[in-house]
Amino acid sequence: MDNFSTLIGGIAGDGINEAGLTVARLFSRLGYRIYMYYDYPSLIRGGHNFSLVRTSREKIAAHTDQIDVLIALNQETLKKHAGRLKDSSFVIYDADKVKLDVTKHRGCGLTITSILKDAGAPALMKNTCIIGGYCKVVGIDWSVLEDVLRKHIPKMLELNLQVARQGYDQATEFCHMDNPEDEANRPRHEKDKKPLPILTGNQAISLGLIKAGLGAYVAYPMTPSSSILDFMARYAQDFGLKVIHPESEIAVMLMAQGFAYAGVKAAVGTSGGGFCLMTEGLSLAGMAEMPVVVVNAQRTGPSTGLPTYTAQGDLHFILNAGQGEFPRFIVAPGDAEEAYYWAGVAMNLAWKFQVPSFILTDKTISENQYSFDMDLAADPSGELKEETLKSHLLWDGQGEYKRYRYTETGVSPLAFPPLPGQVIKADSYTHDEKGITTEDPQIATETSDKRQRKGQLMAEYLDGYDTVKVLGDEKSKTALLCWGSNKGVCEEAAKKMGLKVIYVLVLSPFPEKRLKNALQGVDRLLAVECNSTGQLARLAGYYGIKIQDRILKYDGRPFSVEDLLAKLRGVLA
Repeated sequence: MDNFSTLIGGIAGDGINEAGLTVARLFSRLGYRIYMYYDYPSLIRGGHNFSLVRTSREKIAAHTDQIDVLIALNQETLKKHAGRLKDSSFVIYDADKVKLDVTKHRGCGLTITSILKDAGAPALMKNTCIIGGYCKVVGIDWSVLEDVLRKHIPKMLELNLQVARQGYDQATEFCHMDNPEDEANRPRHEKDKKPLPILTGNQAISLGLIKAGLGAYVAYPMTPSSSILDFMARYAQDFGLKVIHPESEIAVMLMAQGFAYAGVKAAVGTSGGGFCLMTEGLSLAGMAEMPVVVVNAQRTGPSTGLPTYTAQGDLHFILNAGQGEFPRFIVAPGDAEEAYYWAGVAMNLAWKFQVPSFILTDKTISENQYSFDMDLAADPSGELKEETLKSHLLWDGQGEYKRYRYTETGVSPLAFPPLPGQVIKADSYTHDEKGITTEDPQIATETSDKRQRKGQLMAEYLDGYDTVKVLGDEKSKTALLCWGSNKGVCEEAAKKMGLKVIYVLVLSPFPEKRLKNALQGVDRLLAVECNSTGQLARLAGYYGIKIQDRILKYDGRPFSVEDLLAKLRGVLA
């Protein structure tokens, strides 16, 4: 089995995300690589939810439209997703609630409602029951399911095992293979591949920040960044974190800078609407040269937009947010490993250059699940370990402390209060080296030049990083230009069509030289983005890079592999 896709659907409140994650864990136990796309409306209960779990022998970071198995907990799921079924696909459904036209689809109906009633089990356990039947149908041994349930669903374990076993046993009669493709598609234990942990992008970002020395996380919940706050609060005691949920995003940004002033590495998380409230505080960080990391998880806008769906519409907002001019670092990771690594780099750079750092994600990266391979994720603690921080960035204690001392690099040595005999200023106003407010025109020019020197130095420093990556067929004269979550789908589509992919990771300071080097030999460049204006294409155009075609998707959903392939074939034809 090279690729296998399972869709499980039902209503919000039925635990569809957890059910999909259980399916993902089953295949991960067998050594497969996982990508799980989760789709849900902005409702606490009701509406249609579904999880689409794709498994492969190789690393993947995109979903397909066509599926091999549909798990339908209600009739709406079958109605909405019947078009995804192939001739070889199979439907597993709650026979007490769903009617299947057996002349159109092959299926296995389980009396789930009756099983739960007889067992005295709560309605939420319908997922456990139907996944028991799913395992029997697709050929996953009971022992694998039992291990996964024991590890990940310990609450009411025995009852969960009971209903899962009944679903497993009831599906036995449907497991006689009558289609040649069935046997080929049955999952096998990939003994040469170790099981990998499954993480969302938000969890990977959290771990990367913690690895790089995070001391405080401050956030006001806003989808799709909210699960970072949940993760940090859940594990705060384990990692010695201060985790705070203030009254507004305005307070979030200011509190994070308070932590930084005291020498504590801090990060904040939000989405575009919440970040709007942070922009004045962001300018304070620029003027006061206060390190802060901002996770901005994009969703469809403007305004409230589609709160639980994805987009890449905030790039120019983040590039230009805040009044005045000051340098910033912006990275847009494309999978869980990059989210982990670059979160740490963002923290390190914020402190090394005393600037705001942005981790620009979207709902796709933030909330979808990935197999996480630590071997592919470098150590994000980098060169700024504590001993290095103290020796290179901190004030040496000689003479009078000047918070904004002029240096060749523009970066001033740090000191944190309380410090006997010294005054440590932080000033939002134009200030001199000591941090004393001034309106002197020469000093205004000097402080502006100081900030710009930091940005220039940061750009030179980033030459040592893979800020632009070339994927796919490096000899192809046609290339896809992408950023963020489109990395995975572009790479897969390009592989099928023999195209090159040029993937921009760092968006500020913009890696002009690296990008132009990557474009050597390319005659036709197609920008692939999840926005309506081609925001990376516009940014690249500022540097004289010509985009011949734009493939844009802005309905709140990410590209599927088939979707992008169809659009590419249409454009290239």
